[in-house]
Amino acid sequence: MAPAKRRSNHEGSIWQRQDGRWTGAAYVLTTAATFKRSYVYGRSREEVHAQLVQMQDRSARGVPRPISGWKLGEYLDYWLNQVAKPMVRSTTFAKYEVMVRLYLKPGLGRHRLDRLSVALVQSYFNERLRSGDSPAKVLVIRMVLGAALTRAMREELIHRNVARLATLPPAPAARIQPWSAEEARAFLTAARPDPLFPAFVLLVLYGLRRGEVLGLSWPDVDFDQDVIHVRRQLIRAGHQLQLGPVKTAAGWRGLPLLGIARDVLLAERSAVAPRSSGNLWAVQDLIFTTRTGSPVEPRNLARSFERISRQAGLRTIRLHDLRHTAATLLKQLGVQPREAMEILGHSRIAVTLEIYTAADDISRRDAITKLNGLLGLRE
Repeated sequence: MAPAKRRSNHEGSIWQRQDGRWTGAAYVLTTAATFKRSYVYGRSREEVHAQLVQMQDRSARGVPRPISGWKLGEYLDYWLNQVAKPMVRSTTFAKYEVMVRLYLKPGLGRHRLDRLSVALVQSYFNERLRSGDSPAKVLVIRMVLGAALTRAMREELIHRNVARLATLPPAPAARIQPWSAEEARAFLTAARPDPLFPAFVLLVLYGLRRGEVLGLSWPDVDFDQDVIHVRRQLIRAGHQLQLGPVKTAAGWRGLPLLGIARDVLLAERSAVAPRSSGNLWAVQDLIFTTRTGSPVEPRNLARSFERISRQAGLRTIRLHDLRHTAATLLKQLGVQPREAMEILGHSRIAVTLEIYTAADDISRRDAITKLNGLLGLRE
């Protein structure tokens, strides 16, 4: 009788059944946060050994094996907390969590992960559109589901990403019509009595993001070298305001502190009252705070902008559109796209060029006037 074949290290137990098929077993981490003996099956010893090694490798990497087949809702919870949370920004995680909790788990969470089909997911997306959700919102839902399923593919739990195979109508591109120089000047004139007037100056002049201007602290302003350093942003993650790094590496930038920007910040510094050391935010030395020394709520900055614009009788735009206003004015002044990209903190020149090539009425009129002169046409 041939001696029993010695098991390989860490392969668990492998044996042949009476029907000729092979079985393997090993203790692995489960979704119940315990170790349980799990089984794999195959037609040959080699096939079972490969499955067993793969199962143990997943367990060693902290990927739990479902006690029964993964339900999508269970996997989304695992993906959120074990994969997404350590890797993405807190604001991104908060968006993912809302999409999972409010839409994906109620709509698809009960289905088996490995039995999701394109037809099932497509039907779910269609139903959301019929219920009144915008294409842009459903695109975000699909993006989150697609990210989770991509991870499931890497963990070899599924073989295709059905979210990416489903189709959706494109979200209509919003045509942004930024303010003209006259409109921007009228807004700043109307905003002068407001406590947040210096913030609005920086938003219009530099095209700063809302979180960037509210995240500025006095150590970021170098009055000797006339430079303002954009390093952090104020963000709302869930129910808390937090200071975090700027959106991209390109967002970390130094801007010349000249003219009206220097004047309003000097005036703001001289008007700042001593802040209570008992306020947890006092150590951050933020430029823009409430009377109690707390950060300005980003939504309140937007509300003040809307109120002042409305009272001044100006055309309605979003607060974020001041970035497009700044970019358009730079374009009209002949500033090169590369320089505008550095001022605005865009991570890719393509973003700046997209704004630059979205010709405004003045640019179109000027272009046709020049073409008319070139052709020598007269009425």
